[in-house]
Amino acid sequence: MKNTGTNSKAAVRRGARNVAVKEVASSKRFARKGRIAPPASRSYAVNMQTELQNENQNENHWQQVMVRDARQDGRFVFAVRTTGVYCRPSCPSRRPRRDSVEFFPDPREAERAGYRACLRCKPTEVSAQTQYVLRARQLLDNAEGAMTLAELSKHLGLSPFHLQRLFKRATGLSPREYQSARRMQQVKTELRKAGDVTTALYDAGFSSPSRLYEKSDQQLGMTPGAYRRGGAGAAITFAITPTPLGRMLVAATERGLCSVRFGESATEMERDLREEFHAATLHRDDAAMRRYVEPLLASLGGEKTTIDLPLDVRATAFQQKVWETLQRIPRGETRSYTEIAREIGDPKAVRAVARACASNPVALAVPCHRVVRSDGDLAGYRWGIERKKKLLEGERANRPSVAEAIDSIRELRKGNKLGGLKIRDLIHEVHKH
Repeated sequence: MKNTGTNSKAAVRRGARNVAVKEVASSKRFARKGRIAPPASRSYAVNMQTELQNENQNENHWQQVMVRDARQDGRFVFAVRTTGVYCRPSCPSRRPRRDSVEFFPDPREAERAGYRACLRCKPTEVSAQTQYVLRARQLLDNAEGAMTLAELSKHLGLSPFHLQRLFKRATGLSPREYQSARRMQQVKTELRKAGDVTTALYDAGFSSPSRLYEKSDQQLGMTPGAYRRGGAGAAITFAITPTPLGRMLVAATERGLCSVRFGESATEMERDLREEFHAATLHRDDAAMRRYVEPLLASLGGEKTTIDLPLDVRATAFQQKVWETLQRIPRGETRSYTEIAREIGDPKAVRAVARACASNPVALAVPCHRVVRSDGDLAGYRWGIERKKKLLEGERANRPSVAEAIDSIRELRKGNKLGGLKIRDLIHEVHKH
């Protein structure tokens, strides 16, 4: 027993000496080679809010890439992992799979990640057409008053027709519409500074108060005086309800629906609504919103109904035209962006149609999910591609049968409601009935 204890103590002493020798050797090795031990890595908590914002931004970027939105050139680039190439959003090359794409704010960041510039769209260069558009925007931005198309084309050395087409292709607006939007934006800026309405309208280039007030409902969503007060006085009631597609927020003013959106977190959806309408009086009242919520839920539930609710949304004339066309698409059917552009009488405005769909603030009420690419691909959706897929699948499954359509036509004839309707309008009335 005595020898055993002695052996144990000796083993402990030898172990301690070995540890000390190793520590000394380690310190000498670091000193000899001039190494510095790396600092302990810090662990960061994942910020879910930031991740969600990045996902939403990437989804918006993907939609812009899918429609080759030239207005986004210079704002970001997209890179394809399978090819190692990065491109500008308007690149004419064939679109890759979504899971092979990542986005960067500029070419420098893409090259740091190991990607090389596309030889077709040359994202590091500025094309001659882009230079003309940038120069035109600069002239319009700095003009003291309204500049006509003839004056603008003379400054640039282009024909009015060519300039109009070039400018609209790049911005989605004509030079006149661009000036109008800039003037309205200047009014908004001045009104936010608590300036008086009269000074703001003349500084922005409006010739009279009536010219501003006739546009205020459409582009401001309220009178200029109310906008100057940050929307104070505007009352918005909203409700949040669970659906098969996640939570749905429905908001309305006294005029009609102003927002229908999908999400996963009720708290985040309410926060986003309050940020958008930061100075309005917001009040949650699920009971009062039933008149809006129930038709939307019925549509999601597969009932053969048309959502015919009053809307109170800010829109340009072009957006309004597109959204009204979308509302005429029968349930269970889809249209391509090209078909919508033809239907509104502007067949070359395919990209502008896609942008109007992406900016739709009232999901379901304006069924932008029924617009797809010409090849049948779902393209993008503001509230997620999976939701768009489920919406279309549900509507196709509950599409009226031929027998039901014939019965509806007979009922319409009995009530003398057909009149001179076109075939497509007739189909819409059948689905509505």
